[in-house]
Amino acid sequence: MLLLNLLDDMFFAAIPAVGFALVFNVPPKALMYCAILGALGHITRTLLLYFGLPIVFSTFFATCVIGFIGVHLSHRYLAHPKVFTVAAIIPMIPGVQAYKAMIAIVQIHHYGFSDKLFEQMISSFYQYQFLFLGALVFLV
Repeated sequence: MLLLNLLDDMFFAAIPAVGFALVFNVPPKALMYCAILGALGHITRTLLLYFGLPIVFSTFFATCVIGFIGVHLSHRYLAHPKVFTVAAIIPMIPGVQAYKAMIAIVQIHHYGFSDKLFEQMISSFYQYQFLFLGALVFLV
């Protein structure tokens, strides 16, 4: 069952990686590598989550894998590392935490302030920020 989930995760991670690569005007020869890096990054994060690592650290280590392999590919094909890494990393940034933070803000505005909603907003916002910053470490 885990293998099927990993294959599913790889397939559906490669699609947005290629989509973002097309948006960023990546050369056609590099699209395959963007898809492979996107799939490899997602499978790394999924495996680390499966073994109990928190999502922030899992995302960070998965982006490290993408960054290291992207630098290797850039030396091999004489291209900038961002050609391979940016499109592969963007799909790994989960929007669920940002969505939960925004919902909490709307609920605070609608229902009034409560400690529970404020805690949910701050928790979701910080978790999203750490995921986002951890993923962007290897893009700079």
